[in-house]
Amino acid sequence: MKLIPTLEWRENHLLLLDQRLLPVEEIYLKCRSTEELAEAIRTLAVRGAPAIGIAAAYGAVIAAIETPESSSFQQDCSGLLDILAATRPTAVNLFHCLDIQRKILFSSTSRTVAIERLLLSAHKLREEDLDASRAMGQFGADLLPDDCTVLTHCNAGGLATAGLGTALSVIYEAHSRGILSAVYADETRPLLQGARLTSWELQKAGIPVKVLPDSAAASLLISGAVDAVITGADRVALNGDSANKIGTYPLALAAYEAGVPFYIVAPVSTFDPGSPDGSCIEIEKRGRDELAFMGGRRILPDGVGVFNPAFDVTPVKLITSIVCERGVISAPNEIEW
Repeated sequence: MKLIPTLEWRENHLLLLDQRLLPVEEIYLKCRSTEELAEAIRTLAVRGAPAIGIAAAYGAVIAAIETPESSSFQQDCSGLLDILAATRPTAVNLFHCLDIQRKILFSSTSRTVAIERLLLSAHKLREEDLDASRAMGQFGADLLPDDCTVLTHCNAGGLATAGLGTALSVIYEAHSRGILSAVYADETRPLLQGARLTSWELQKAGIPVKVLPDSAAASLLISGAVDAVITGADRVALNGDSANKIGTYPLALAAYEAGVPFYIVAPVSTFDPGSPDGSCIEIEKRGRDELAFMGGRRILPDGVGVFNPAFDVTPVKLITSIVCERGVISAPNEIEW
């Protein structure tokens, strides 16, 4: 599995691959302030639950750097972390990483100590994510048959993590074992993360991929051409209900009807025991322009409203297994925390 350079710490700033410009341009953003990083997260320059969490962990370092030393340093810096926490409500990794960094901040004896400890913690979280991706790839590939064809949705690859992926780590591992025959990627409307990002990643890795409209997935599944559906998740509730990019739920319904296994691949940091079930997960609502415009061209008449949720929740009864870095949960509704 080849590392995708999603994000990297450089001296006093965070370097981010601007995913809004892919696949046409590969340009990196320099985030030197909390607000710059918050804007990058809000506008999807960096996206994917694990990547957002790690970016926010480095954001805590940026916040400490830009907060002057004073008697109120910890409170002032914590206020900047609140800005990061308010960017995306659904991905639990964001809050998980910020909680870790906030504890380190308030246990540090000085600004200098806080900066050093926060940076070490962010590096550790990044390495843990890479280790988790490798483990998930191996556990997930064990579930796949020889000569398999898989279907995935949105982007759950290196671009969505520290550089390896969740669902795509399984695909990379299956490819390295020689058991992968073909990959289909939903285009993933309205922002086309499957068409723009997943196809870009897989092509760079030398893995042939075909992109299909989201609305064609059910027909493909019922045809018998797919052996497994593999997606990531942004939050997994206590009972196993899983929130992922909008369009995942109907994909799971179609897979269930076709008798095709549906696998969620997500690290433990995505599990949220504070959400008893999927109804407790806050679903982010995105703006009108994401539907009203495509490629800079307006496609909706003025005055027409939109319904634009960023995520949906797949009920646990439709999920065959959840794969995490600790193994395969074959009865997702019986997760032991």
